[in-house]
Amino acid sequence: MPLTRRHALAAAVCAAAASATGSAWADAYPAKPITLVVAYPAGGDTDALARLFAEKLATRVGQPVLVDNRPGASGIIGSAFVSKAAPDGYTLLLAPSTFSIAQLVLKTGGTSGYDVLAGFTPIVQTGSQPLFLVAGAGSGFASLKDAVAAAKPGKPLGYASPGSGSPMHILGEMFARASGASLAHVPYKGVAPAVNDVLGGHVPVTFITLGPVAPYFANGKLRALAVASAQRTPLAPNVPTLAEQGYKDVEVTAWNGLWGPRNLPPEIVKTLNGHFNEILKMPEIVSRMAVLGTTPVGGEAEVLGKTNAADYARFGKVIKELGIQAD
Repeated sequence: MPLTRRHALAAAVCAAAASATGSAWADAYPAKPITLVVAYPAGGDTDALARLFAEKLATRVGQPVLVDNRPGASGIIGSAFVSKAAPDGYTLLLAPSTFSIAQLVLKTGGTSGYDVLAGFTPIVQTGSQPLFLVAGAGSGFASLKDAVAAAKPGKPLGYASPGSGSPMHILGEMFARASGASLAHVPYKGVAPAVNDVLGGHVPVTFITLGPVAPYFANGKLRALAVASAQRTPLAPNVPTLAEQGYKDVEVTAWNGLWGPRNLPPEIVKTLNGHFNEILKMPEIVSRMAVLGTTPVGGEAEVLGKTNAADYARFGKVIKELGIQAD
């Protein structure tokens, strides 16, 4: 047999073996518990979604799925942890869209140890979340106009966010530019502490997702003044958009998605993506996500990768234009 034919035959055998090995690996996955990292404290909407997904995924794969909260530095600490994990599908990250932009605001350079665009493997975009401007009862604001009027030069209006570099932080600065209002960013280590301080009257307003604040609308402890989406959201149809109230092009929509470390095998990505697309169709999941202010997205892994890249480019430009930095 000529040498070239021997090489070709050997290559074909190796390829077949590799394919069979990969298929067997995918069939065997997972063979032990999965850790789902949330880079924020317990009690926020990302944490709530993670626990919701973990329960359903565990049932589907027959292995425990453990939620591991690793808060700090606007999600950078938890994200860095996952980026350094073995790419075997047993350490995953459920991240909100702060993931795309926190590094740009905190100016961590290479100290965070990961690349937002190339340092992770996208698996699935789990949801989309409109952002709201919400006022506490103690603020006395009955409308967006009231809030803008109170935000005077020399006496800035404080707004809470879940952290520097969050979409809520960026939205606040975009709104300040569009409205001319004098605003002061007050960052917190997650959604729950930010909402608690608005409820307590320590900060008058917040830019936030719907889930953590909706329960307080009925009892009057909080009031939604505007939503920062192109159209009104069916999750809160009575809340007018910023555009309706004269502030066009101030639109920011948050999202959340599932990531693995860089070089996660395609077989594992396909397995997890398939499970999550089925989970996101479950009626009880859809209804529970609505309570958390989130609309399911799903789709191929590339959807999450493209969403992340688009936000990184768009908000990178906004951050530079406005000179946004961590507080």
